[in-house]
Amino acid sequence: MSNLLAWPSKYFFYAIGNTSAVSLTVDLSIDEPARMLLLGCGDPRNVLYTIFTEPQNSHRALDFTCCDFDPAVLARNVLLFTMIADDLSSATIWNIFFHFRLDKVSHSTLVEQCKKLIELSETPKKWNASPYASSLRMCTDYSLAELRRHWMLYVDMQGLPKSRLAAISDAFERQSKRNLKKYSANLSASRSLGPIWFRGGNVVSESFRNFWKNGVTFVDGKSITSATLLNPTFVYSLGGEGCSLHYGTDPLIPFHLAPLFANTKGAVSTSEFVKAAKAEFTDWCLSYRKSYISSSPAIVRFFVGEATAVCRSLHMFHNAGTLKLGVPVAQWKTQVIQLNKDEYTVSGGAPASFNVIHTSNLEDHIGLLNVLIASIPLLSQEASSVLYAESLLFLGQDATKEFTEHLHADPTIIAFLLGLCPVDYLCGFATRSNTHELMLLMGHKKKETVTQFHQVTTWKWSTSGDIIACRNAGSVLVPMFDPNQLGTLLYDIYQSIFEQETSKSFWAANQANLGKAIAVSNLAHYTREAFVLFIKLIKDRLRPTNGAWSAVMQRFISLQLGAWSIESMNTLYYQDLCAHLKHNGLYTAEFFLMKASKTGRFSGWDTVPDIVRIILVVPRERLAVLRNSKAEEVGTPPLHCDIFGRRSLNIFSSIHVALGRVISVGTKLRPQVIFEEDIKGWAGDSPLVVSFTAPALLLSDLEPPEALSIGFGVRNTPAACQTLIKKLGYELRLFSAKLMDESLVHVLPESPLPSRYRSEPVPLSAVQTQISMLSQIGKCDTTTSVELDEQCELITALVAHMSVTDEDSLHLFSSEGSKVVPEITQISPCIIRVNLGGRIQDVAFPFPVIGSAHRLRLARKSQYIEVIVPPSRSLKPDGMKINPYPVINAKGHLYPWSIHRVNLSTSPILDVKKAGKLDQWFKPHVGSMMSNRERSLRKKQQDDPLMFVKDTLNSIFSYASGLQSGSVQRVFLFTDRETHNCDTILFISSIKFDLASHTIICDGYVLPLTENLLMKIAEPFGKIVHDKETTNFSLPDGEMKQWKQLLPAVVERCRHSWTHGPNCEYMSSGVIPLAEDMEADPLCSCGRGNDVEGMLAIPLWRKLAPYVTRIALSPLFAVSYLEAVGRDPEARKCSVCRRKGKPRVKECTGCRKVRYCSPECQKNDWKTHKAKCKP
Repeated sequence: MSNLLAWPSKYFFYAIGNTSAVSLTVDLSIDEPARMLLLGCGDPRNVLYTIFTEPQNSHRALDFTCCDFDPAVLARNVLLFTMIADDLSSATIWNIFFHFRLDKVSHSTLVEQCKKLIELSETPKKWNASPYASSLRMCTDYSLAELRRHWMLYVDMQGLPKSRLAAISDAFERQSKRNLKKYSANLSASRSLGPIWFRGGNVVSESFRNFWKNGVTFVDGKSITSATLLNPTFVYSLGGEGCSLHYGTDPLIPFHLAPLFANTKGAVSTSEFVKAAKAEFTDWCLSYRKSYISSSPAIVRFFVGEATAVCRSLHMFHNAGTLKLGVPVAQWKTQVIQLNKDEYTVSGGAPASFNVIHTSNLEDHIGLLNVLIASIPLLSQEASSVLYAESLLFLGQDATKEFTEHLHADPTIIAFLLGLCPVDYLCGFATRSNTHELMLLMGHKKKETVTQFHQVTTWKWSTSGDIIACRNAGSVLVPMFDPNQLGTLLYDIYQSIFEQETSKSFWAANQANLGKAIAVSNLAHYTREAFVLFIKLIKDRLRPTNGAWSAVMQRFISLQLGAWSIESMNTLYYQDLCAHLKHNGLYTAEFFLMKASKTGRFSGWDTVPDIVRIILVVPRERLAVLRNSKAEEVGTPPLHCDIFGRRSLNIFSSIHVALGRVISVGTKLRPQVIFEEDIKGWAGDSPLVVSFTAPALLLSDLEPPEALSIGFGVRNTPAACQTLIKKLGYELRLFSAKLMDESLVHVLPESPLPSRYRSEPVPLSAVQTQISMLSQIGKCDTTTSVELDEQCELITALVAHMSVTDEDSLHLFSSEGSKVVPEITQISPCIIRVNLGGRIQDVAFPFPVIGSAHRLRLARKSQYIEVIVPPSRSLKPDGMKINPYPVINAKGHLYPWSIHRVNLSTSPILDVKKAGKLDQWFKPHVGSMMSNRERSLRKKQQDDPLMFVKDTLNSIFSYASGLQSGSVQRVFLFTDRETHNCDTILFISSIKFDLASHTIICDGYVLPLTENLLMKIAEPFGKIVHDKETTNFSLPDGEMKQWKQLLPAVVERCRHSWTHGPNCEYMSSGVIPLAEDMEADPLCSCGRGNDVEGMLAIPLWRKLAPYVTRIALSPLFAVSYLEAVGRDPEARKCSVCRRKGKPRVKECTGCRKVRYCSPECQKNDWKTHKAKCKP
């Protein structure tokens, strides 16, 4: 397993989502079929909201695959969907899904619905013949069986003995009392209020208290009193029978309640709060019901399984058509995943490759790298494909920096290694706001405790924002690292991931935050297998030669051995690492060249494989130390196995466990076992069966087999050591058995894994236009050399090698010819154009580059040209700054790349005339789009086109809300600062909420002015120009160009009622925008005059309606993990002691990344900081 197994002291059942709903199709074209994978899906809020936000006239296919390791989550979800499909009352559905106490009518409805589902789910064939199967599908037979088992539990609960019912009820009472005492001020639901979060504190906390006191969202006494029956859907989960419901559960968290607070002048009551949530839920239900009864309903598939196991199975099926790989569905289970044959065939249509992958907040549970390792192989190579990663927990010292820290390398390097990159990292802005998260974080006083900071990142293929590179995907150069540098880089990543396993490193790294570091030390995520899978993903992407990869691994291993120390935990995990490298075909350590002796457990074996599986049977009573301890005391320590003898100890962290019995069915010659899982789980008395893989040599040649033992215990994290050494001793071992004890230890041969590359990226089909790449000089290598700095931490340059083979080009270039010096231009973020005396060659790099910093190597005798450029990103020149707002045409589907789509028809209006306390949040929210750096640039009046655009957006929102001038102004003229000519007019018809992104949008129209158009509209134009509600903005040339680039994106993001026809200028020219010059129209004509009801409603605008195109403007927020946002420089604290300066903090002059309050603190930190101090 790639993520560490933790002891389940306390299981938390997430019956209801802990973040507000999002649409999963906002980064796709509205025409593109959506194949969506939801890993750790939780409740169905995102499915329902996605369907709700689809345009009314949309006919595209929606296909959701929902995966969760707790079948109770999916059982509840299917129950919900079927109740909506049956058109039950949304009020009753609300009660059943969101209340843990029910009235008799709701309870009866629940039981009857479950009985119906039990009948229809008797067999997969029967389910597929049911009416629900047109929309609700099962990925595995096991999934259906587990869901059916839960529906049966729900029905049977009413017949349980009174004593058991009383015990369940008492468990809920105890949890309720604990919550009311400890978490009475829960503010999680206020996150959905976005910039208005500060208004929701009291009512959010009151509704939370009401829910946990009464088990319902009702506020009237009669309804509360009638809810006397426990809801069985909250009783059963992987935690067993009882109350495992997470203490933060709040039925109102999934809903978007910002409009309620913004459009209400007075205080919002709890009843209004609940009413608004129910109204939104009703809208979602109506949308799904409409889809369900349509001729092509949305498909929702259900897959019971742990996320990484599901991904591995789907990837193997995608590559090899394997329906059963032998992967267990989850820890504590022996059932292996077997895909349903009828679903995963051509006729079934279940996808195994997806253009949308949503990973919920799995990062908090398994680590960001594990999320990427598991999901990237399933992401379609289409340019529009997108992967969403989220985290909620803030574990370290600076929440804004944890995202990059969790990558364990520079984000640019990760992008080169994996092929994906966060969009905001490249563009330098985001259209999703997290400024409310920053405000909440600043208000959190207990810095030593674990708190929440919601970080969402949108990952796309690194070249997908370059329209030319998209259309010539087969010509994009593949990164090629120097083997020595890549081996060093991988070693540094390895060290970054695992260095704090060693106590000395842990204490040194966490002096400034020791209490919190100890508290969260059990939340380690990675095994050596995880790292091996990480480098396997890298190898599959880079496709190095065998010789080059061998050199990479030789360097990596030599650094490992060079750092060999009895103090380092890496030494104890070395055999674990080598076993997984060997098993995955990545590297064969020298000791594998020796074959294991046929002695001990291998006596009589025909052949002894290099890797064997060891199964240890742990008697149930040996777990009592953990089982009988309080969950708060023991926590959730990671578990591992070890092989130890008189003079050796080797630890293995990738273990699998389940409760049950092992039965030997093979012979000594060919050992085999079968496993009988204890269906009673922890309620039974079966032993715990633990298995892991290890090199066979360890069992035969390191020490005499009779001297070896197999152990199972707790990893020595600081938290575990504090609580468990006194109970288990310094080794923290729960149980061990002699290797030769055949009753407790089984040894089996382990089959090698299949070795397959994933398929090559498929070039996107496109009409041949002038944006196709040119190749007139010669032949480019298929790879680009990646050069790292001396520390192997940053990429300094990319080198593209081009052989000059064209006859005319040779004459121009050669030393015997004209000796022409090539001219270099950058024509797009990733494409460099080489012009050799009129002969042109385009070079496509695998990442945006800084063309203005290019260098050339010219070898006239050897007849080649090398183009050398550094990579770009936000805050650096060129790259995506060439056009930060591209609109991509992929297979005829157009979509904005860096700005998410919105459905204006489902976006609530902000009523600025009735809004309460608008001045308290509106301007601060819009103003928060600028980083501290940009504010400084603005103050100094320095040029920065993006900053200028933000400044103008700020003014547009402020005038349109009436806050800037005291009256609402909705017409804006863009004039050129030099010529004073008017170029563009914006009409803002209303301000709306972008609910899922926690921000606002201007719903409006754009009128690009050309000379011909001005002649047609002279009269209404004149009236507009001189109207008192018209505001004029004088823009510099750089900003005007940015607006020409931005307008196609803000048009495309809200397109829903019209299509790009066969005469579309974008399609015929292959260029978006059509023009960036003054008094030229950047837009195609397809959207002109469509959706103009807002224009027709105002007499002064009406005559211009046929010429305008609808737009949706939103703030462009700074990226908080890249730049400081909204932080007071005077509030900065010392990096060592966390105190303010004496008199102020001063930054390190070397790297300018850390600050000190005094020379003493700087001196004390220098030993640790010295290695990291780089400009």
